[in-house]
Amino acid sequence: MIDNIQFDEDLNQAYVLTEEQIASYRQDGHLLLKAVANPSVIDWCRPIIQSEVTRLNKETRPLYERDTYGKAFIQISNLWEFSESVSPFVFARRFAQIAAQLMGASGVRMYHDQALFKEPGGGHTPWHQDQIYWPVDTENTITLWMPLVDIPQEVGSMLFASGSHKRGYISKLVISDESHKTLAQYIEAENFPLVSYGEMAAGDATFHAGWTLHSAPGNPTPNTREVMTIIYVADRTKVLEPDTNARKSDLARWLPGLKPGDLIDSPLNPLMYPGR
Repeated sequence: MIDNIQFDEDLNQAYVLTEEQIASYRQDGHLLLKAVANPSVIDWCRPIIQSEVTRLNKETRPLYERDTYGKAFIQISNLWEFSESVSPFVFARRFAQIAAQLMGASGVRMYHDQALFKEPGGGHTPWHQDQIYWPVDTENTITLWMPLVDIPQEVGSMLFASGSHKRGYISKLVISDESHKTLAQYIEAENFPLVSYGEMAAGDATFHAGWTLHSAPGNPTPNTREVMTIIYVADRTKVLEPDTNARKSDLARWLPGLKPGDLIDSPLNPLMYPGR
């Protein structure tokens, strides 16, 4: 059983970033950081997250009956909203501090978290930009992507199109076969360098900007790729007028009670750094 005092220290202790790492993130739109969560934290949180994914998952169809999006992963959002046990991990000051420093923001708020479990035999995740879903009036959004298990080279990290975040809103295409084909053509035409960090250890993390084009390979292994993500938005950000159905849906779900022009500060968007 992990010591509660040590656990709090592990999740609140600052992660020291170098100027080179910050500059690399801002240039490329993505970054790998090693040992963002230590093994004792992973050993504690993984069974809890596994249990919540199992409890909340409504997908019962076999992989062959699902569309491309459905084959990509089991997706459970905002675990902290449904389980207090997950909150210490999701609200780790250590994680939020990294997000703030990489973006150069004085503070960050929760947008939402997601467990993304890619099953054995699960399909690829098509090329997309996360921020096409988010009605937020800022360039300062970032996602932490952390495996809860060691993942081998053939499953690997996500694949990033370096520098694509500087183009902003490239396409309104949601995650689909069409987005994969269209954005792959765009990436090739624009000659963006493609970067995968390959194998990752449990507790390592990538961080990527909301506009960074990215995809992920399928899972040819017999083991589930268990990943936890946390999406942050800079404090003092305002709600953007939603221009698509996807953004209208996100406004209702993740920014409840807010309207365009309001500061993002609903009960689902607490301040995570510099403090709650």
